[in-house]
Amino acid sequence: MPGRLQYKSALITGAGSGIGLESSLLFAQEGANVLLADINLPAAEKGAALIKHRFPDVTAVAIQADVGKEADIKHAVDVAVKEFGRLDIMFNNAGIMHPKDDNALNTEEAIWDLTMTINVKGVWWGCKYAILAMRQNPLDESKGLRVGGSIINTASFVSIMGAATPQLAYTASKGAVLAMTRELAMVHAREGIRLNSLCPGPLKTPLLMDFLNTDEKKNRRLVHLPMGRFGEAVELAKAALFLASDDSSYVTGTDFKVDGGLTSCYVTPLGEPALPPPPSLV
Repeated sequence: MPGRLQYKSALITGAGSGIGLESSLLFAQEGANVLLADINLPAAEKGAALIKHRFPDVTAVAIQADVGKEADIKHAVDVAVKEFGRLDIMFNNAGIMHPKDDNALNTEEAIWDLTMTINVKGVWWGCKYAILAMRQNPLDESKGLRVGGSIINTASFVSIMGAATPQLAYTASKGAVLAMTRELAMVHAREGIRLNSLCPGPLKTPLLMDFLNTDEKKNRRLVHLPMGRFGEAVELAKAALFLASDDSSYVTGTDFKVDGGLTSCYVTPLGEPALPPPPSLV
């Protein structure tokens, strides 16, 4: 039975770990050829090797890319098109949450600038070069539209509501991703290019766990989670799969929240037992 991404090709940034790695594996499982881009090349290569072992019928390529450098993103898109013949899916997932990111009084300008370069410029460049590549994809004669593709940008729940722990540069950067995605979705809708933001809640990934490095910080987040637990990266990968596939063919410009109910909640009792992950994720 063909997978949901059969005959498609995808480029995923930050593919060496977390959401990026889980998405790479899931996209490959669903039939996509995948280019795994990460600043940590060994991590990307490990992911590509895992795909080749599990799913020998698809192609997986690893590449080193720093999304804070425009030339690296352009090169990654060029490699994807060269390797796969086209680009159908661009998942701008790479980002940082610097441990020294704080409030307006304490965040250093260098931390602000670094966060904006990676989290905002990196997504802008990813969209820019993906759009140029997707414009080269063939026409769908039945619809009279170019089969452009799907661009997914990782934002965050903090782009919709304030964070309980100060992280001003990160919050501002993810708000920019949300606004940028909405505008680009409108500009390119008639080209068959869909753009959507994926807004994760707090996840049990190294990125967040390194930032929430005390029990106090973790509890400040958990008190706002109706499910009483952090999300799993694979749960976000499944949401990204929906946005990447034709199942979401009429979805563009959305803020897809996958947050365990956080953005619908005021506060939950910390004493309540946590809801465990589904058995398939354990």
